Amino acid sequence: MTDTHIDKSDIGGNAQKDPDNWVTGDEEMTGAQKSYLMTLSEEAGVDFDASLTKAEASVRIDELQAKTGRGDV
Repeated sequence: MTDTHIDKSDIGGNAQKDPDNWVTGDEEMTGAQKSYLMTLSEEAGVDFDASLTKAEASVRIDELQAKTGRGDV
């Protein structure tokens, strides 16, 4: 019998994968992403782009969080 246990102890609770490597990254952004991006875009004074994919929306959220200060923890 082969041991198939994979050690994931170094991943952490909020492991993040580069959006460029997402399997579903080219799909339409989620409703939650769309809603949050609309809010961030308004706060940042920039146009909202409804054509973004999931991966592009994730990157844009990070950019706008930095611009608006919402990403500060």
